Amino acid sequence: MIRVLIAEDQHMIRGALIALLSMEDDIEVVADLDRGDHIVTAAGSTSPDIAILDIDLPGLDGLTAAGHLRHVLPDCRVLILTGLAQPVHLLRALELQIRGFLPKDAPAHQLADAVRRVHAGERVLDPSMIAAALETGHSPLTEREADVLRAAESGTTTAEIGAQLHLSPATVRNYISNAVAKLGSRNRTEAIRTAREAGWL
Repeated sequence: MIRVLIAEDQHMIRGALIALLSMEDDIEVVADLDRGDHIVTAAGSTSPDIAILDIDLPGLDGLTAAGHLRHVLPDCRVLILTGLAQPVHLLRALELQIRGFLPKDAPAHQLADAVRRVHAGERVLDPSMIAAALETGHSPLTEREADVLRAAESGTTTAEIGAQLHLSPATVRNYISNAVAKLGSRNRTEAIRTAREAGWL
């Protein structure tokens, strides 16, 4: 019997996942939760073989939780099931040695198959997401450049961004200028959109 933990904050989707997997003779859902910061504790008390995690969870995102889980329960393999199918998330998942990564809009029959394959030690990755990740690659932005673009999303002034991030307005302008150049954008609005669509913010 393959023991499964599910972390998904949308109750209807979580209920559907539980119902879907409960129809399988060789799969048992031993825990289900709606917060990322409860994953490690729940896994510690239920010893799942597979943890099916969403990325966008309250308390702690699914990828960060997966990293913690790997240290606490190294035998528990992680399968990410997400609506945030951005290349940067897949790249981070690979760095964390996550065994499976599927979009939520994948056909329903693929889920049980993915659970079995990940349990057997295989890696299960959506081919279209691999292609997108290879095409997009890692973010060219430094952490500080990303921070500045993130702060600039709300349309605040350079001085306000500087006050928020404890930087001088001139330094903020330099970071924005560098980010615009690296992303091949015409202005900060376009740079923010490009970085956001690539999952770099």
